[in-house]
Amino acid sequence: MKFDRRSFVRSIFALGAALTVAMPVLAQTAGKDYTPIMPAQPTDDPAKIEVLEFFSYGCPHCNDFHPLISAWATKQSGDVVFKRVPVSFGRAAWGNAAKLYYTLEATGDLARLDGDVFKAIHSERVNLFDEKTILEWVTKKGVDPKKFSETFNSFGVMSKVKRADQMAQAYKISGVPAIAVDGKYLVGGQSFGDVLGTTDKLIAKARSEKPAKK
Repeated sequence: MKFDRRSFVRSIFALGAALTVAMPVLAQTAGKDYTPIMPAQPTDDPAKIEVLEFFSYGCPHCNDFHPLISAWATKQSGDVVFKRVPVSFGRAAWGNAAKLYYTLEATGDLARLDGDVFKAIHSERVNLFDEKTILEWVTKKGVDPKKFSETFNSFGVMSKVKRADQMAQAYKISGVPAIAVDGKYLVGGQSFGDVLGTTDKLIAKARSEKPAKK
């Protein structure tokens, strides 16, 4: 998914409206607004509506999208579960970025440093793609270097990175950022505002498809 700067600026205004005005449930067109995921993928909790963001810290568009999707996620109702999936697409550098994400999650530092990682890479030009540089950076940020290094190279983190790439293949993700709704729909759009607006509508669609509660 590629976005030009002009579309990004327009999307900020579109998002502002999306966050303050209730979205009407409009008909969505398969192939235009979204792509059906075939076969549909299982979610962790069938009672919830699972929204996945496939991303990489190394992706400049993911950097631009991050504050928008983060603000969007805080507005969701209790039946929506938002999860992020860092992918590598087979790139060693992006693989280390995915390990960084899961390590910060495991050490409890993700919420504090998530935005800082994007800023370091895309604004400060820090090469957070090799273990040595990553370790030096997180240490400066107050993370225990021994605990971080052990976790970064742990079986658990490696397994999560491998699973994330397997999910990207199963969902047929060809570029990031990419949004999938409830294992059924891959969101389309020409701007970030389009993507988030369509995501809201597909959440409503997925909600209507859930079995009625007895």
